[in-house]
Amino acid sequence: MANRLTMVTIDAILALHKAGYSNRKIGELLDVDRETVGKYLAQAELKAATPDERAPRLADESTAEAPAVVAPQEPSRSSGPASECEPYRELILAKLRQGLSATRIHQDLREEAGFAASYYSVRRYVGRLEAKSELPVRRLETAPGEQAQVDFGAGAMIRGADGARRRPWVFRIVLSYSRKGDSEAVYRQSSEAFINCLENAFAHFGGVPQTLVIDNLKAVVAKADWYDPEIHPRLQSFAAHYGTVFLPTKPYTPRHKGKIESGVKYVQSNALQGRSFASLTEENQFLLDWETRVADTRLHGTIKRQVGPFFEECERGALLPLPRDRFPFFHEARRTVHRDGHIEVEKAYYSVPPEHLGRRLWVRWDSRLVRVFDEQFRQIALHAKAEPGRFRTAGEHISSRKISAVERGAEALLRQVSAIGPHTQRWAEALVQARGVEAVRVLVGLKALANQHRSDALEQACQTALSYGAYRLRTIRQLLQHQQPPQPTLEFLEEHPIIRPLSEYALDSFPSL
Repeated sequence: MANRLTMVTIDAILALHKAGYSNRKIGELLDVDRETVGKYLAQAELKAATPDERAPRLADESTAEAPAVVAPQEPSRSSGPASECEPYRELILAKLRQGLSATRIHQDLREEAGFAASYYSVRRYVGRLEAKSELPVRRLETAPGEQAQVDFGAGAMIRGADGARRRPWVFRIVLSYSRKGDSEAVYRQSSEAFINCLENAFAHFGGVPQTLVIDNLKAVVAKADWYDPEIHPRLQSFAAHYGTVFLPTKPYTPRHKGKIESGVKYVQSNALQGRSFASLTEENQFLLDWETRVADTRLHGTIKRQVGPFFEECERGALLPLPRDRFPFFHEARRTVHRDGHIEVEKAYYSVPPEHLGRRLWVRWDSRLVRVFDEQFRQIALHAKAEPGRFRTAGEHISSRKISAVERGAEALLRQVSAIGPHTQRWAEALVQARGVEAVRVLVGLKALANQHRSDALEQACQTALSYGAYRLRTIRQLLQHQQPPQPTLEFLEEHPIIRPLSEYALDSFPSL
């Protein structure tokens, strides 16, 4: 029984055919046999044809005699009636060369040539023309040091001492000019592993290529887009550090990086096929030796040169120089700002400016620093790394409306209190001197009293309290209620009728003991 395709697959076949894809390409993209694609397209054309085109000429067929010899048909023509588009063949070809679609060609034929047939006739005719005139694949060659292509493939099996089996990925990079390559086995296709493999490859080459053509790897590309792909910020920083650029290929278009596609297959078939290793380190050591012993000494079929000597002679000097230090690797993630104006990173908390409350921000951190970036990737906060459970709060990240008078401290409060009057200022200074940290809240209460009483009344109360050495706020409140006069200062009297003169206390008036 023949396989039947789902409606989703059939719709995809029709959509790709309408977009101009050949039957072979549609079969490759959808994993369907090319003849099956042609069968469903023929059924769709039959349904779209006019009744006159579908009706069989039964009367003619029943009366006509079978010819003794059937003349061979031209390969370029199909059996059946000629297309109504045939008289306009050259005009349609000219419009196809301009890149016009079948819809646009049908519109132009109706307006310019009085074409009366349906759009489907034009679409079928255009499809036959394009199938006969498929263009050859264009080979693009690059200058020395201009480009490298990167991809992953399945590596050789790792068989541990405990019997556990695990298949790693093999990272492969190939310089497009000389075909010089480097390979490394890793367990994960993470951003950290990808960056580490690239840095090892750059060190192996002794330089950096200007561009890196990559597949739409999730470790690198956040959102695939042929025109404007979105690269992960960490990988953007990595590229800037080395002076190179990532160029993702068009999705589902492996021919855009044909050199690395064949390069991965070469590693798999020549180096790793039929082999297994006891550890990842052992596999990587084998790959490094294989690159020097086999891959570099082979005579490449395209450049007709040994890869290693050709690289040393023509491309090594064209690579960009390596930076002094390796890329400072950091972790990166998005975090939401909590209600308290902090974000959480590895169970510690870091403040951000108050205008970002509730937003999702980018955070980068390493063993020493935590950096916070806004949506435009501008740095908005920088903190030293804190231990889990600790808070890092910058003063400028606290809204002025959320800073209490106590937090502002005694110095700021003394400046504000001094505006009431000199007696209030002296009492406040004596208060701070006498009570220390406790005085801060008392000064806040004194400011509150200034909003309820006249300045002269508060001045008198502070003068009285200062004269008694009273440094309690309740004393100021009581004095404001009763307005007690200040305690009189008694003058020191040296002479008085009841005071004996000092001469009477002379030492010679006392008998010696």
